[in-house]
Amino acid sequence: MRRPIRVVATLAVTGLAAAYVLWRIDVHETANVLRDARPAYLLLSLAIMLGTVPAMALRWRLLLAARGIHERLPWLTRAYLTSYAAGQVLPTAVGGDAWRIFEGTRRHPGRGAVLAGTVLLERGLGGAATLALAGVGFLLAVGHYDVGAYLWIEAAFVAATVVLAFVLFSRTVARPILRHAPRLLRSLYEGIHAFRAHGRVLATAIAMTLAIQSVRVLAIWAAARAAGIDLSPRVYYVMGPLLFLVMLVPFTINGLAVREAFFVSFLGTLGVAAEPAFAAGFLFFVVTVLLALPGGAILAWEGTRGRR
Repeated sequence: MRRPIRVVATLAVTGLAAAYVLWRIDVHETANVLRDARPAYLLLSLAIMLGTVPAMALRWRLLLAARGIHERLPWLTRAYLTSYAAGQVLPTAVGGDAWRIFEGTRRHPGRGAVLAGTVLLERGLGGAATLALAGVGFLLAVGHYDVGAYLWIEAAFVAATVVLAFVLFSRTVARPILRHAPRLLRSLYEGIHAFRAHGRVLATAIAMTLAIQSVRVLAIWAAARAAGIDLSPRVYYVMGPLLFLVMLVPFTINGLAVREAFFVSFLGTLGVAAEPAFAAGFLFFVVTVLLALPGGAILAWEGTRGRR
């Protein structure tokens, strides 16, 4: 029963987003914008996304080592790359996380709860860093850009992140959760809550995440420049955190149409025409597809070698 509901929800979300996009854009004009896209900026966007993968793998290695799992950086980088490939067919970024947990558990049998805890903590840190950037973006935008509704959404998410951090690391909250929660949920919670005893590791991981997310926002700016949108990078420190959150929506087909609708809506509030705004979103999608190619090649090569 749950699968049909998920399929219906996915089709509904994607269909509504696609209808919104088609209502706003002129298809012929959009095709012209895409035809005139600047390849150099597109390659810059891809280079930024690929260049941050080893840093993300290093952060994961740090978290794993704190829980007694010692892994080589090349394999962790490979796991990230293959997760991007898996994310093309599984639900958005959540599918990529599930893939890393699956591969890590195969490599370290019996440590699934610890691996899941580190991956979920990474996702939580990513969300917290994203919302910290949203707070910076809020300050940068006040008095400069008329995106008031989006700013209040970001403020609400920042408040929710503070509450979530309290729930994850408070001893008072931990007691009833560890006593009454179902076994699976309890194991995952313990995997994250255990980092309360690793304050230095957690602080380092937070600093690394802030740096990574700050750089990755520039990949969105580069994709928009490829579409001919000449706005300050400051805009994307308001837009980027919300886009990263939008991409976590599980009821999408690889973010299709939802991502482009967000670009059209957000950039439209800044006076950007719908056609180049859509093109920017589509080019950023192209970057995510290109980002998945190395991982796809790795899986194909390993599969061929295994069959032999």
